[in-house]
Amino acid sequence: MAQPQQLGFQDATSPLMEELLHFHDHALMIVFLISTFVLYIIVAMVTTKIYDKYILDSQEIEIIWTVLPAIILIMIALPSLRILYIMDEVNNPHLTVKAMGHQWYWSYEYTDYEELAFDSYMIPTQDLTPGQFRLLETDHRMVIPVESPIRVLVSAEDVLHSWAVPTLGVKMDAVPGRLNQTAFISSRPGVFYGQCSEICGANHSFMPIVVEAVLLEHFENWLSTVLQDL
Repeated sequence: MAQPQQLGFQDATSPLMEELLHFHDHALMIVFLISTFVLYIIVAMVTTKIYDKYILDSQEIEIIWTVLPAIILIMIALPSLRILYIMDEVNNPHLTVKAMGHQWYWSYEYTDYEELAFDSYMIPTQDLTPGQFRLLETDHRMVIPVESPIRVLVSAEDVLHSWAVPTLGVKMDAVPGRLNQTAFISSRPGVFYGQCSEICGANHSFMPIVVEAVLLEHFENWLSTVLQDL
C-alpha cells in the first residue's frame, strides 16, 4: 500500500503492474531527455552572441526536427499498445468473481460456486483493531489464490463506481446495466488495498476494496469454511 510522502507507484504485485511500471520508467526517461535537450537549446540561444545562418535557416535541420519527434512517438506508442492489448486479455481464468458496486459498499459473488456471495462494508474507525488501517479495512475481504488468473466482472446497481486496486494494476469502471471485465494474477501472498475511483456520492470515500491473496490450500480451507457457514 502507499506510504506517507510516497512519490512513486506502489510496489507491483501482478505481472501487469510490473509492465506498467516499466513503461512509466521508459516514457519518463524519454521526457527527461527531451526536457534536458530543449532547456540546453534555450540557454544556448539566449546566451550566445554568435549566430549561424545554417542553424537559423536550414532545410536539413527542419527535416531532423520533423522526423525525430515522429520516431520518439513511435518508441512510446508501440510499448503502450502492447500493454493495452495485454490488459484486455482474459486467458482461461481459474476463478471468476463478480464485484457489484452499491452506495456505498461492494458486494462479491464467486460465480464458480453456488450461493457464495457477501457484502463488504468499511469498518468504522471506532471498531478498528490495532494494526488495521482507517478508511481501508472491510468486514469481508475478497480472497483469491496466488499465481492463478482471476477474472473480475464489474458492474453497479445504482450509480457509477470504479473498482481499483493500484498494486495489482487494476481499475475498471462499474456502470449500471453494463458488465465490464478485467483480469489479473497475484504473484505473491498479501493483503492489497484499493478504493472506489469514481465519485459516486456523499460517502464515496468510504467504500474501500480489500483483496487478500493466499496460497491455494489456504484458499480451499477458506472456501470450505465459508460454504459451511452458509
